Amino acid sequence: MKIEAMSERRERGAAMLERVDGASGVQVVGTLAKSFPDFATYILEYPFGDIYSRPGLGLREREIATVAALTAMGNAAPQLRVHIDAALHVGCTPQEIVETVIQMSVYAGFPAALNGLAAVQEIFTKRGISLPLAA
Repeated sequence: MKIEAMSERRERGAAMLERVDGASGVQVVGTLAKSFPDFATYILEYPFGDIYSRPGLGLREREIATVAALTAMGNAAPQLRVHIDAALHVGCTPQEIVETVIQMSVYAGFPAALNGLAAVQEIFTKRGISLPLAA
């Protein structure tokens, strides 16, 4: 069995994954790597090693944008839950996350926002964050 050294890109991605998602993100990628090692490498290298590592936006802003995009897509509930958790992990407030999802009702429609708020409620409940949050 050949053991390959981890590329600089992959190392940067692994470090960024830890910063963004914490131990739970590392665990998800580790589990994925058992069945789909190439795809796990792609996740580390491209989104985390290349994009999240770019200057210009902080991790809070990147996670707000990601929560908005996943909410608008309307078909990525598992990934939305991961990124709501990540947004909290990088310092977004619960109110910022709720407002981001509500904002998507204007551009992606009420069904997408309702589904997004259901994901928010699930993560907030899991984390013990009280609802409702008022503006």
